[in-house]
Order: sequence, then C-alpha cells, then structure tokens
Amino acid sequence: MKKLRENCQVKLIAFDLDGTLLDSVPDLTKAIQLTLAELNLPNQQQDSVRDWVGNGARVLVKRALSGNIKADVPNDLFERAYPIFLQHYAQHLNENSALYTGVEQILPAFKDAGILLACITNKPEQFTLPLLKELGLLELFSKVVCGDTFKHRKPHPMPLLETVKFFNVSPDQAIMVGDSVNDIAAAQAAGFYSICVDYGYHGEDDVHELGADVVISDFSDMSQLLQQAV
Repeated sequence: MKKLRENCQVKLIAFDLDGTLLDSVPDLTKAIQLTLAELNLPNQQQDSVRDWVGNGARVLVKRALSGNIKADVPNDLFERAYPIFLQHYAQHLNENSALYTGVEQILPAFKDAGILLACITNKPEQFTLPLLKELGLLELFSKVVCGDTFKHRKPHPMPLLETVKFFNVSPDQAIMVGDSVNDIAAAQAAGFYSICVDYGYHGEDDVHELGADVVISDFSDMSQLLQQAV
C-alpha cells in the first residue's frame, strides 16, 4: 500500500457505509422491486440495482423507474414512488445485507489501537442508525454523520470538516475510506488522506481514476494500514 503522509500520525478514520462496510444491495433491491410492483411497473433485477446505487436513494429510485442510469423520469411519478420506496426499505432494512469480509475484525482493532472512528454516509439517519445498531457497529463509531445531518453531504467537504472539528483533529490526521467518487472528492476537498475500495458501488467510474491515495480490493487490507498508523 502507498504509505501515509510522512510524519503524520493517524488520529481519525472515517468510513462510508454502503459499498464500503456493507453490501446493502439485496435489501435495496427488494425495496425497489416491491415499489415497482405496487406501481404496476416493470421489475428490475439485482444486477441492475447494483449498477445504480452510489448516488443516494432518490437517484436510485429514479434509475429504477426509468430502467437506466440516466434517471430521466416524470417528477410526478417520482413523487409517488419515493415515499413508497422509503416505506418498503424501512421494513426490509437488514434482511439480506451483509458486512464485507474483515469489517467485524478490523474496526475493533482500530478502536483498540486508540484511533477515533466515524461513519460518514449519504444514507438518511432514519436508516443509518438502526442499521448500524442491528449490525453491531454503532458502538464502534464515536461520530455518525448521515446524509441529512448537515446542509451539504458528500461530495461536499462539509461532513468531513465538521467531523474533524468535532474531534478537534486536523484534516491531515484523518483518513476517508469509501467506494465512490463522492467519498474521494469529499476527502480531497477536505484535505483527508483517501482510500478507495474497488469492490463497492462506483457505477461507471474507474476507481483507479478517482484520485484516491490508495485503492484496495479487500477490506482486510486495512490491517496493513493499522500497522502504519500506530
């Protein structure tokens, strides 16, 4: 792995949720399929949904309604569909979602090493907090920032900058770990070191062209970082 900045002790690591710590596509797909069925619209398969996630629930619903990544749908149809989707997703939030290999081992290791942990996601709080609690991760994070916590969300740097302010650490002592352009762009704008996982939800983007400091293919590769950071 590319080494961390010289003479920089890592004090904070912030993680995206969907596509980084958790494969939530199975449950998102179920909510999408139930929504489409209720509206008597053509069904969409999980492979398609996997290609469409990564830009928030509103965009996902628009893509599912249109059947393509351009998400061009009439506003009145979207306004009907979105509340239905939210209801179904709340009911099936954690049925078939699964943590990626290594997450349950690596996160506690970082915490035990004295590194502050935060979750910074664009997922709404109404889903994020219950999901983290059910997954047994909530207590590991000293700060959770959701898509509706601040005025702006990723790729805007505000969620990251407010997080380092909360912990009273500088951006160059912090790392953002994510799977999409939103995570890496936010990290770059905030002055964070950035790590991109290539197994997540990055749509049509090439993760190696997003400008991340490091790209990893397995969350367990973070254990190498732990040895560098402490």
